[in-house]
Amino acid sequence: QVQLVESGGGLVQAGGSLRLSCAASGSIFSINSMGWYRQAPGKQRELVATITSDGNTNYADSVKGRFTISRDNAKNTVYLQTNSLKPEDTAVYYCNAAIRTTNILSTYPYWGQGTQVTVSS
Repeated sequence: QVQLVESGGGLVQAGGSLRLSCAASGSIFSINSMGWYRQAPGKQRELVATITSDGNTNYADSVKGRFTISRDNAKNTVYLQTNSLKPEDTAVYYCNAAIRTTNILSTYPYWGQGTQVTVSS
């Protein structure tokens, strides 16, 4: 069993910053890619950023230059530093990780519960 616990969401003014964290715990054998997704009211969930096990990153065009994804493998944690936040960034942000557990050979995508980010104008 694997659990992802997110933190760092909140209410900020436009132009502000938040640092989101997501820590994985449980019977983890290895973690491949990790990422952040978001879903705004009335919209589909969209990819925000991903990071591979060797540190390669990918960002949605809408957040390039403003958001930074990173990971601490020793802590099984992925971060999302969000700067220059805009009202359109308002959404529930979900952590995702492709994890191989000790009792299952293949990797499986796990999701966090989501953390609310609200940006006021």
